[in-house]
Amino acid sequence: MTTEKVSFPGSTGARLAGVLHLPQGRPAGSVLLAHCFTCSKDLHTLTRLARGLSAAGYAVLRFDFTGIGDSGGSFANKTVTRNVADLVAAATLLVQRGFGPCAMVGHSLGGAATLLAARQLHTVRSVIVVGAPSSPAHVRSLIAGSEQQIRSRGAAEVEIGGRPFTISEAFLTDLERHEQGAHVAQLGRPLLVLHAPDDDVVPISEAEANFAAAGQPKAFWPLLDADHLVSSRAAAERLLEAVTLWLSITLPDT
Repeated sequence: MTTEKVSFPGSTGARLAGVLHLPQGRPAGSVLLAHCFTCSKDLHTLTRLARGLSAAGYAVLRFDFTGIGDSGGSFANKTVTRNVADLVAAATLLVQRGFGPCAMVGHSLGGAATLLAARQLHTVRSVIVVGAPSSPAHVRSLIAGSEQQIRSRGAAEVEIGGRPFTISEAFLTDLERHEQGAHVAQLGRPLLVLHAPDDDVVPISEAEANFAAAGQPKAFWPLLDADHLVSSRAAAERLLEAVTLWLSITLPDT
């Protein structure tokens, strides 16, 4: 297994930073990983998945959305629409590098963006979401106390997970544009929904709504003894096991 740093233009024109994990020999397919709202490509959940899936024979790309981690651009310009466009750009990179067929794995708000982006990407054969809400608007629960200030000023700094982030009024307005349920209903790809029953950030009822909206083939896998970030190594190993099994069934060899 080898890794390669890559960069490519994102939704605002800023360069997005990624890490491509390459298996030994010819890849069985490729997997695109999407991180949560204020996380990054270096979240342990994603790095563990990337290493494990690469060892299983897949080319794996994890990257930072615009304004996060090593990517350029400003977080203040973030919207879900731009996250979706970043995902399309990342998937295009995999196609340009000759890796396919492709699967997408999205965590939390990255999962919502994944469900919205997948219908735009004909090369995507399988979709997996982890701890994902049934609507991007669920993220408003993290900034509810600051909404009035954001709208009156056009933007405001909000503390999320102990770190400050600038949230714009455009971000709030954009949240209402996305009818995620309709996208899930028309997904047309195998969907695996993974969620921790004890998730205190995105309740499991959100996962149940995603699952109910989807057509077959689909599966629901409860991540027992896990938190929203799948922090423990044991839970991360179970996540990897579930994802690897699903890909072996739904992502045909090239």
